Amino acid sequence: MQGRSEDPPSHSLDFERLSAAYDARQLTPTAVVRGVLSRIEVSQSSNPAWIHVFARDALLARAAELEQRRAHGERLPLYGAPFGVKDNVDVAGAPTTAACPAYRYIASGTAHVVERLEHAGAICIGKTNMDQFATGLVGTRSPYGACSNPFDSRYISGGSSSGSAVAVALGHVSFALGTDTAGSGRVPAAFCNVVGVKPTRGLVSTKGIVPACRSLDCVSVFALTVEDAGSVLRIAQEPDESDPYRRSSNQEVDGARHAFLRCGIPRAADLRFFGDEAAKIAFRRATETLESVGAELIEIDYAPFAEAARLLYEGPWLAERLAAIKTFYERSRDEMHPAVREIIGGGARFSATDVFEAQDRLQALKSESAETWQRVDVLVVPTAGTIYRIDQVAADPLRLNSNLGYYTNFVNLLDLAALAVPARFRDDGLPFGITLIAPALQDALLAHWGARFHRDCAPMLGATQFRLPRTAGAKTSVAEEQRVECSR
Repeated sequence: MQGRSEDPPSHSLDFERLSAAYDARQLTPTAVVRGVLSRIEVSQSSNPAWIHVFARDALLARAAELEQRRAHGERLPLYGAPFGVKDNVDVAGAPTTAACPAYRYIASGTAHVVERLEHAGAICIGKTNMDQFATGLVGTRSPYGACSNPFDSRYISGGSSSGSAVAVALGHVSFALGTDTAGSGRVPAAFCNVVGVKPTRGLVSTKGIVPACRSLDCVSVFALTVEDAGSVLRIAQEPDESDPYRRSSNQEVDGARHAFLRCGIPRAADLRFFGDEAAKIAFRRATETLESVGAELIEIDYAPFAEAARLLYEGPWLAERLAAIKTFYERSRDEMHPAVREIIGGGARFSATDVFEAQDRLQALKSESAETWQRVDVLVVPTAGTIYRIDQVAADPLRLNSNLGYYTNFVNLLDLAALAVPARFRDDGLPFGITLIAPALQDALLAHWGARFHRDCAPMLGATQFRLPRTAGAKTSVAEEQRVECSR
């Protein structure tokens, strides 16, 4: 495969191994920060995952501060875990661009979710690359450079949270924040072989985040394991009393009560792989794995989900994207990426009548799809029906991007939770993933089953060449790290 020339990290940054290394004094946050900055420096020119990396001295000072706090007995659940944030998320004193230099401003405050993670001991390394204004599922719509697939540089990374997924996959950080309105926290997870959590809408505050569709936006989490993503989510979902969209959930899953899963899959006639036989085979294998870990597969009518997906970009929710940046669009539209400008500008064609008609239709689709949840616990779909080369997307940017949303665009509109999990690699050596979807506030159920599926597949963690621990919660010393060769 092409595009794998950089040296892999010497230590895995998944939480289990990182915590074990800190406990054994084999690593310190200072050493981890130095390693992270070194890896970013090596890879940034070939795969621009980062828009802005914070100053070395400031990061080392942050690491030293955490070491002192821990030495004095302070409990820090995310102690020394490096993370990145998508560049539509504010960090005080740092630039926010949403991948548009003309939109750039220096944030006066830090997003609520970032504050929570830093308070827990995590180290924010910087701001990651993205499709401009979070509009796209490809990862190529950025003036800071197109992120490429960590396994083959000819292929896309997925977007819009492209840099966040790539940074986790390359072992730059333990986890990263993205946003997800139409699939931006799931598609890049699948293409980069990492976990992507799209939580229930409103569970994590979006205060301090440049909106795409304010009523639909979610903060997403990319991580190396389902357990790591769950740890981040539990801290990130601390209620924000200033967020009018806030929701809360204390749900936990009893493993004994959920030893069996009713798993809905679209009927064969509703599955779309856009001519990609390797993806079709990979999904069949993934469903066989689900059966092997205790799921019953039940065919469902996918039509209401597919119609809801079309509403997101064919309906008046485009007007909400325009409303989010209306003043900037009217003043500086020529500074925008052409594809993004065309998509967002299309929001102007919708009337108030269109909005209410679409809302009525969406409500009808919610009612139609509700029957599905009487028959199944979760819905499983390919995270994306195919993957494209960067040159293919450049030649046909809108249609191919639309294809990537077939299994993702409906989730926030229908108020569902989702978890993208790596599956076994395709026969051509590219990553493949599935998404588990459930009704709102069923995030814990998704994590329980997503972890079982992930462990059974036993893949490498991102593109780091470290394997997923077979047993959740098992402590592993640095000396016991097992590498796996990538045979593609």
